[in-house]
Amino acid sequence: MSLQQQGDNQSWINEVWDKLQIKIFAETKRMGEKIPYIPVNGVYPDQGKSDIYWWTNGFWGGILWQMYYATKNDVYRETAERLEARLDQALDGYDGLHHDVGFMWLHTAVANYRLTGNERSKTRGLHAANLLSGRYNPRGKFIRAWNDDCTGWTIVDCMMNIPLLYWASGVTDDPRFTFIAKDHADTTLEKTVRSDGSCNHIVILDPENGDFVEAPGGQGFESGSSWSRGQSWALYGFALSYHYTKDERYLSVAKRIAHYFIANVSGTDFVPLVDFRAPFEPICWDTTAGVCAACGMLEIADSVGEHEKSLYRNAAINILKATDRRFCNWNIEEDSIVGGGSVAFHGRNGDLDVPIIYGDYFFIEAILRLRGQSFLVW
Repeated sequence: MSLQQQGDNQSWINEVWDKLQIKIFAETKRMGEKIPYIPVNGVYPDQGKSDIYWWTNGFWGGILWQMYYATKNDVYRETAERLEARLDQALDGYDGLHHDVGFMWLHTAVANYRLTGNERSKTRGLHAANLLSGRYNPRGKFIRAWNDDCTGWTIVDCMMNIPLLYWASGVTDDPRFTFIAKDHADTTLEKTVRSDGSCNHIVILDPENGDFVEAPGGQGFESGSSWSRGQSWALYGFALSYHYTKDERYLSVAKRIAHYFIANVSGTDFVPLVDFRAPFEPICWDTTAGVCAACGMLEIADSVGEHEKSLYRNAAINILKATDRRFCNWNIEEDSIVGGGSVAFHGRNGDLDVPIIYGDYFFIEAILRLRGQSFLVW
């Protein structure tokens, strides 16, 4: 990359950061104690009122703590702490919780503890970590997904939840949490990731011994397809497992998945389709997969040698710039920033081509990473 291109990229990063500060401050003042998910006509309903257990309920907290870390503006800390307290309803209720407690409490309680040393937040984080470790199947060596009749189910999303266990090992000096996290990562590496760097979303295992049973399509197009956000969960998740364990196998597979992801998005102007192995028509995007993958690529860039960094950093910037150019909404009167998100290939009404809160979270994390102002939420 030429010096001119580097300068252009830095200018763009700084311009986006200036717009982010204005937009997120306006949202924070407007929303009060709402927990956002998908806006309706430019306004976030309160997801906490409709489902306090919903897996995305921590991402607004993650945005607030990232903004607090970068700006030291107390309005972000105070708002995040109120959201964190609301989530006590989910801990107390318990029945609606499943494998996504990492998404919910890494971005809220654990972030708070890391930045302020709040002991109540540490307790909440450890409570969530014990709930997650309690889902571990010691015969199959995996963390089971969801509840009800999903006894042998494991999903690639959980690679982004197990950093909660690495954190718990660190603060308790108890390696059992890391043992569970690594067992799950190893099973995912063996049973979920394919040789070309693609992966399944769901893998069903025999809960008695961990043998492979089947791999349903899940949120992708069909069995054997390649749901793009699943690829991003795997990419970033294995990069994070390398961060905590320094196990080279995890970095190697994260790079393999990244190469697969880059190869696919390079053909669609660096915005991913919902599934990389689905019919091209009708075209349906998922920007949330792209911005999550960009964070994973920046994590990989921090883990490799100087002459290898540019591949992952440049790919991340290409994804972020394309997302900004094609899908970002900078109107401060409307909630959300990153449009073009899709929950699943076979989405329900209102779940396709929409802004989703985790798209904003990963976009902001990536910009702050590029500015050297982020802290590791995961």
